[in-house]
Amino acid sequence: MDPTTINSLNFTLKEGSNLISGTYRTIGKTIYFSPSINLKAGTQYTATITTGAKSTTGISLLNNHSWVFTTGIVQAPTVIVTDPLNNATGVALNKVVSATFSELMNPLTINTSTFTLKNGSSIISGTVSYSGKIAYFKPNTSLVSNTTYTATITTGAKSPSGIALASDYVWQFSTRSPLGPIAPNLRSVSRFGIIAGTAVSNNAGFSKINNMDVGIYPGTRSSLTGFPPAVVVNGAIYGSDDVAPPGVAAMLLQAKNDLTTAYLYCEGASAPAPATISGDQGGKTLAPGIYKSTSTLLIQSGDLTLDAQGDINAVWIFQISAAFTTIGGAGGNVILKGGASAKNIYWQVGSSATIGGYTKFNGSILALTSITMGPYATATGRMLARNAAVTMTSTNIINKP
Repeated sequence: MDPTTINSLNFTLKEGSNLISGTYRTIGKTIYFSPSINLKAGTQYTATITTGAKSTTGISLLNNHSWVFTTGIVQAPTVIVTDPLNNATGVALNKVVSATFSELMNPLTINTSTFTLKNGSSIISGTVSYSGKIAYFKPNTSLVSNTTYTATITTGAKSPSGIALASDYVWQFSTRSPLGPIAPNLRSVSRFGIIAGTAVSNNAGFSKINNMDVGIYPGTRSSLTGFPPAVVVNGAIYGSDDVAPPGVAAMLLQAKNDLTTAYLYCEGASAPAPATISGDQGGKTLAPGIYKSTSTLLIQSGDLTLDAQGDINAVWIFQISAAFTTIGGAGGNVILKGGASAKNIYWQVGSSATIGGYTKFNGSILALTSITMGPYATATGRMLARNAAVTMTSTNIINKP
């Protein structure tokens, strides 16, 4: 054919009465029309070559030639299954989250922008990979127990031909319960780094309580001694006979009552079943759980390590029927491992507790009688004595857990 006669006058493509623009080319006996935009899915089109099309010798087509065709329906890719499933519970903390598509996808469109994981509004950092029809999201750190996560595949994920998901695909799942028992609720006593029944004293040195209060009930302010040189940073000191601010006595009574409730809860906790321990715990490593001693308990011959095994919400409750003592120096520290947090460690002591000199201690002590911190001992936790005194010997530090 004469290429000059193959043009928009002699070769047309229409959707109904709408003319489709495009470009033309001729190769041998074949004429090609390339639309300027993609045709619509599931739509009928009419193509026509008129008698204005001529051969190279100038002979016209005998008649106009028309034909009709209908385009196919383009199916957008979909997510057909996820792991974990939507609304799954009890999901492991080391879970790699995945989504399987209905067809192969363009790997370049499967990334941390199009595949996200969130805890509420907080974005979880991780790496995204793609293999076969499956996209994987691997968090950089362990997931948090007892938490609901939201995973999303956005419309930025596309097939190799550039077809995007029709809409964002969103699903949720919840992680398993924390390792160990359910923690006691300290309620109003949680504001205190020290609370005692009869006295609170700092015998020597510049002791410091950070970001918590100090209180005594039913003892009076006159039984709070050694402040200064001891200081309370971002907290206050309260005695049962304080007249200002109003309501101090009632507040302290409530805190002592909440301490008693938490103490009794720890003392009676039974799920999971308590493991019996006795004597020196120095040099041991303990997983989350309940540990029961029917007599005294020591940390002496080395450090005691508490390993959360990657669960930052893991809980320990120590049920100690009699005295609890840590020996400072070469051992006696409480060491945290595997994401363990001091706020989730509770030492219920049936009589009195002594934190040895130079000891680094973690957890909240709930003692029936008294608590003594040896010189230069430090604690991340709380010293809560129901009936008697809390004594800081010299230059002690208590940090909020």
